[in-house]
Amino acid sequence: VQLVESGGGLVHPGGSLRLTCAASGFFFTTSPMSWARQAPGKGLELVSVINSDGTTNYEESVKGRFTISRDNAKNTVYLQMNSLKPEDTAVYYCVAGFLGGPRGQGTQVTVSA
Repeated sequence: VQLVESGGGLVHPGGSLRLTCAASGFFFTTSPMSWARQAPGKGLELVSVINSDGTTNYEESVKGRFTISRDNAKNTVYLQMNSLKPEDTAVYYCVAGFLGGPRGQGTQVTVSA
């Protein structure tokens, strides 16, 4: 399993970022995919899940601001993050399956004025 995240960076509050995860080494089209994050000094938190049928779930604090999507032809999953807040600052990980599954190296998202 290989998962490579990109798209993180520094953004002002209210700004947007789009994270991308390129996946390989497993049956992507039949696998649920997740995004998780870990803020400084905190544990890993599930942010969003997209199932193989395209249904989605979101952690309460990101509902209405974040959108997860997938492109099965490209073995890629995305996380569009809008209206970012300082409390969204974390390392974001792409996860194959659900929390506890294989994950990538992470991409840093920093929301700061």
